[in-house]
Amino acid sequence: MTGGTSEGVVLGVDGMEELVGALIRRGRTVVGPTVRDDAIVLAELTSAAELPYGWGVELEAGRYRLRRRADRMAFAHSAGPQSWKTFLHPERARQWSADRAPDGTVTVTEEPDRPPSYAFLGVRPCDLRAISTQDRVLMGGRYADPVYRGRRTGTFLIVVECVEPGATCFCVSMGTGPGLSGDCDLVLTEVHDEHGHRFWARAGSEAGTEVLAELSGRPADGATVTAAGDAVTGAADRMGRTMPQTDLRNLLRGSMDAERWNDVAARCLTCGNCTMVCPTCYCTTTEDVTDLTGDHAERWRVWDVCYDLDFSYVHGGPVRSSGRSRYRQWLTHKLGTWHDQFGSSGCVGCGRCIVWCPVGIDITEEAHALHAEAGAEEERGGQAGER
Repeated sequence: MTGGTSEGVVLGVDGMEELVGALIRRGRTVVGPTVRDDAIVLAELTSAAELPYGWGVELEAGRYRLRRRADRMAFAHSAGPQSWKTFLHPERARQWSADRAPDGTVTVTEEPDRPPSYAFLGVRPCDLRAISTQDRVLMGGRYADPVYRGRRTGTFLIVVECVEPGATCFCVSMGTGPGLSGDCDLVLTEVHDEHGHRFWARAGSEAGTEVLAELSGRPADGATVTAAGDAVTGAADRMGRTMPQTDLRNLLRGSMDAERWNDVAARCLTCGNCTMVCPTCYCTTTEDVTDLTGDHAERWRVWDVCYDLDFSYVHGGPVRSSGRSRYRQWLTHKLGTWHDQFGSSGCVGCGRCIVWCPVGIDITEEAHALHAEAGAEEERGGQAGER
């Protein structure tokens, strides 16, 4: 059985249009997947007709291509170049502006973020876990991020369970999918078989129940529920990638001097693409800008990456000056020390970092290589002890 319960309703394709309409009538800005610029991207939707019906994707390390499907499924595609972080933790946010009057007085104005009331349609289970991870990072401590909190609070989440994973997906290894694994307002499972194209919809909150009650669905039947469950189970069996079956935190902790870091450093461009597309990376820095007169200044918060030389800069130079040390920092934090900070892994298995790496570096391949090297070292140590 998939996430939720066997209750709920079955919606036809027209039900998606009703769903988008019901959300818009509530004043929601609906964001979901659509085809644009030869990719499936996240953008504001004014109609369910903008969903990527009949489109799939071909993924590999360093490769992304749209492809036409033989059916009209709307959500049978894998993670695209964006995540919901784009809307909840935006790339740029102005914090304040300052203006100097002719008499020399300076007025500083804080910049309150006034986000729309979002409804996210098509959140994957791995991305739902990513959102909950960023909730802990950006709202879970004493100092909640006001921009994130303002955008996240009240966001209506519609999760779509995965029925067709990509070649770079490994959510099963991270325990984040392909079925529902968290709280949301609505959950959908898309089914396309000899009985037609439809969606099994279940409510996960009071707000979700209210929306679902407005849609012209029929009670969930056994055939649809079974087909939906089989589709999600089948997706779990067809994952394109895996992580090694070991404690990744201990593996990374014991691999700080591994030879493999030299191998990946010879390929890594330290461009930071993997952090840009990652749904959980959260680091930022600040930039101050002025106009040509010097009478107006602004401070902006912008995304930052641990591949940047300035990221670890202290008096005398950067702490991590080599590409080897910067890639190692990213991977050991993502899979290892994130646990110490936030109580979970920083990776949800979406595979975006693999697809959008210009040279095709594969996080699962690197983890397997480190595991193999650690095993070989342990074996050599055992043999030396026997002698």
